[in-house]
Amino acid sequence: MVNTLCEMKHQETVGAGGMKVNFNTRDPVYIQVMHYFKERIATGMLEPGQEIPSRRQLASQLKINPNTVQRAYKEMEEQKLIYTERNLPSRVTKDEAILKAVREELIIEAVDSFISSVQSINVPLEEALELVRKKYGQKGGQGI
Repeated sequence: MVNTLCEMKHQETVGAGGMKVNFNTRDPVYIQVMHYFKERIATGMLEPGQEIPSRRQLASQLKINPNTVQRAYKEMEEQKLIYTERNLPSRVTKDEAILKAVREELIIEAVDSFISSVQSINVPLEEALELVRKKYGQKGGQGI
């Protein structure tokens, strides 16, 4: 499972033109590129219908093989995260159900990772929830 890009170990930051992706050595690069786009879609940094860089532009910006970008875009098109009409640039989906599912997928990944971590050190559920509420509030999150 891919961790959030800002938390990856063995990072190498690459990019230009405002795009910064931290690659790890554990996960395939095309999966990390997809995860980057999912995070940006889920947080609203990429808006529905927004044009995304061409495959060649992205490969050049990130200094990765164009075939890797092509694979990431193909997978995202199959998942309906992006769409391409004729020879026009690819765009982020406008489908609200898919946008909601992307956000939910990222939340579930984060929760699963958290649960695995706290269970590995035998933290009782109520103690974990209390600490989450406290920390979440300190970080400026909405109350739970």
